[in-house]
Amino acid sequence: MTEFLKQPWPWYIAGPLIGLTVPALLILGNKSFGISSSLRHICASCFPANIPFFTYDWKKEVWNLVFVFGIFLGGAIAINFLPNPNPIDINPKLASELAGYGITNYDHLVPTDVMSWASLLTLRGFLLMVIGGFLVGFGTRYAGGCTSGHAIMGLSNLQWPSLIATMSFMVGGLIMANLILPHILSL
Repeated sequence: MTEFLKQPWPWYIAGPLIGLTVPALLILGNKSFGISSSLRHICASCFPANIPFFTYDWKKEVWNLVFVFGIFLGGAIAINFLPNPNPIDINPKLASELAGYGITNYDHLVPTDVMSWASLLTLRGFLLMVIGGFLVGFGTRYAGGCTSGHAIMGLSNLQWPSLIATMSFMVGGLIMANLILPHILSL
C-alpha cells in the first residue's frame, strides 16, 4: 500500500479526486475551494485590529484553516513517512538545459541550487523567492483568488472572471517560463 502512495498517481486518479472536492465542499457546507483567503483568515484571527479588511467573522471560515492545516500535515506525513528514495525523474532535455544554467542538484522536489537558504542571498535566489513570492501574492490578491480557487472551483461553477483569471495565469506562466526565467537563471 505504501508503494502506491509513494509514487506519482496517474492523472485519471488524481484529477477526479481533486475535482470531486468541489461538489463535496458545496454539498457538505456550501463552501468554496481555495487557499489564498487563508492568509486573511489567519491575520484576522491572530492580529485583531480595526483594519476594515480584517474586520469580519473569521470564525465562519475556520474550516478553511483546518483544510490548510491538513495540507501542511499531509505534506509533513508524506515527506517523513512516505519518502520516495528514487531520484526525481525529469526529461533529459530539461536536465541538459538546467545544467547550462548551473542547476544540477534536483534530488529533492525543488532544485536546491536555486531554492535554498544559501541561494536566497544571491541575486538569482532573491529574484526567484522574494520578488517572485511577492508577485504571486500580489497577483493572487489582484485576481481575487489563486489558481486552485479559480481553475478548480470557479471554472466548475462557470464563472466568467475565473475563466479570465485562469487564462491570464496560463499566459503569464508561459511568458515567465519561456521568456523571463531563462534570463533570471543565467544570472
